[in-house]
Amino acid sequence: MGARVSERLSGGVVQVFLIVVGLFWLMPTIGLLLSSLRNPVDMAQSGWWTVFSAPSKLTFDSYRNLLENSVITDSLVNSLLITVPATLLVVVIGSLAGYAFAWMDFPGRDWWFVAVVGLLVVPVQVALLPIAKLFGAIGIFGSLVGVILFHVGFGLPFAVFLLRNFFAEIPKELLEAARLDGAGEIRLFFRVVMPLGGPAIASLGIFQFLWVWNDMLVALIFSNSDSQPITVALQTQVRQFGNNVDVLAPGAFISMVIPLAVFFAFQRQFVSGVMAGAVK
Repeated sequence: MGARVSERLSGGVVQVFLIVVGLFWLMPTIGLLLSSLRNPVDMAQSGWWTVFSAPSKLTFDSYRNLLENSVITDSLVNSLLITVPATLLVVVIGSLAGYAFAWMDFPGRDWWFVAVVGLLVVPVQVALLPIAKLFGAIGIFGSLVGVILFHVGFGLPFAVFLLRNFFAEIPKELLEAARLDGAGEIRLFFRVVMPLGGPAIASLGIFQFLWVWNDMLVALIFSNSDSQPITVALQTQVRQFGNNVDVLAPGAFISMVIPLAVFFAFQRQFVSGVMAGAVK
């Protein structure tokens, strides 16, 4: 009886249900895309679903206007200047620290790792004011460097936790064999550990990229008009009654489609890396 029920559940009915759920999940993205291709007058008069009755009204004028808006284009560049370094620094430093916690002996290693894990539960809001004062004292408040350093600091605990758990699963005999062949710790890390840790590193990179790209709280506090990312720029573009929806709709879609593209491009590594990091 149980086998019969399991066979029916794994059939076409479940697949159809999952497809329907996927379409509902993509509905906001589709609606935002179609809204960005309509003119402001049509958007004010009817919903985006009415476009199917008059597809000839779709236009790229909103995207053309977006490219002429220096605030939006500069903020897109700032988002890349913030997200890429913040992601690379977390991946590099987290990989080195994760390897050290997994395979190197040093005084207080376990206690230091417990402290790193404890930092995972520290909310971002607790550190906003003291770090803002610190950045103001050293002269980086309101700059790209300040935003990047904040994201790196709060991204490292999770990076160290994830990569340490993944690296600890590497067979000890493999590392000992590399050491017998004369490999030092640096060569061992780059030639053996890093290639084996590809799935975990890819999943970490996706996590960090999505968090930094979609962040508005940190950027709203630590950036100024010259260093604001796209999330803050879109928020500042909101005017009464949404009069500039021709800029907001395409800007929001571009802001959303970039992290979606990154996620779907590395989704296999993302899943395998998360599963590996959750073992221990």
